[in-house]
Amino acid sequence: MDIAAEKKRLRALALGRRAAMGEAGRAAASRAAASHALAAAGAVQGRAVALFAPFRDEIDTAPLADALREAGAILALPVIIARDQPLLFRRWDQDTPLVPTGAFRIPEPGPEAPEIIPELLLVPLAAFDRRGFRIGYGAGFYDRTLALLRAQRPVRAIGFAFACQEVDQVPVETHDEPVDMMVTDIEAWAVGPRA
Repeated sequence: MDIAAEKKRLRALALGRRAAMGEAGRAAASRAAASHALAAAGAVQGRAVALFAPFRDEIDTAPLADALREAGAILALPVIIARDQPLLFRRWDQDTPLVPTGAFRIPEPGPEAPEIIPELLLVPLAAFDRRGFRIGYGAGFYDRTLALLRAQRPVRAIGFAFACQEVDQVPVETHDEPVDMMVTDIEAWAVGPRA
């Protein structure tokens, strides 16, 4: 099997389903997923939690950000340093100005925001399977970041997406880092231990 071609096919399939939800459907599903994610995260008081700024029609993290702040979490957002580097995370307080950055103009905190090493990461994705493997958007940022963080200390990664983005099986390459848990608008579940 040509893994790259199969990932491309599955990515297009899942993203097509996501787009077909429509704006109102995505908004309602994002609120439902936030409720599941808050329960799955457990006690977050004083813990560093990394979210992501949604891109195009990704699941909206704003409802979850509000709930996490209310629960006392310290929030962070990813910052792209360079194409082949892991992400770094900067603190994201409610009044932190976000600057659209990079080719895709994804909002991120500026260099004045302190760097944070998260204990819990909400990971964006295009497609996922029940084993916790995900297909991102092709640049490998989260695979590199998770590999680095996991080599340094325990960290929990939660895939955060709409249920319609699930596929039967994601083809796996050696560099692919699975998530520890998946949260959708329908349910949350822990995945098996990594091999």
